[in-house]
Amino acid sequence: MEESGTKNYYGEIKVDLPNATTVLVLGILSIVSCICYGFFGMILAIIALVIANKDKQRYLLDPDFYSLSSYRNLMSGRIVAIIGLSLSGLFFLIILIVLFFNIVNEIPWKGLT
Repeated sequence: MEESGTKNYYGEIKVDLPNATTVLVLGILSIVSCICYGFFGMILAIIALVIANKDKQRYLLDPDFYSLSSYRNLMSGRIVAIIGLSLSGLFFLIILIVLFFNIVNEIPWKGLT
């Protein structure tokens, strides 16, 4: 049975971080779904960031055990998730402002005085 992965200096096989691909996929989905009122994109981005922080801590505890390519993949997913969170938050804020002004315009101001 042949194991896949890169080898470190001592000839030991390095494994990929378990959630690196998941973080990247969730980050991309957060950008794509930011147009769904911003809500779903924020949820996906927050989940991606939480998972990324756990895997980053895992890598920093034992960097010789995990491959550098999976760590780079994790960091790319983290950056994409931050961008997705920013776009989703901005879109959510725009939706709230539009709703606020629509509600304010519906109030009969002349009848209140």
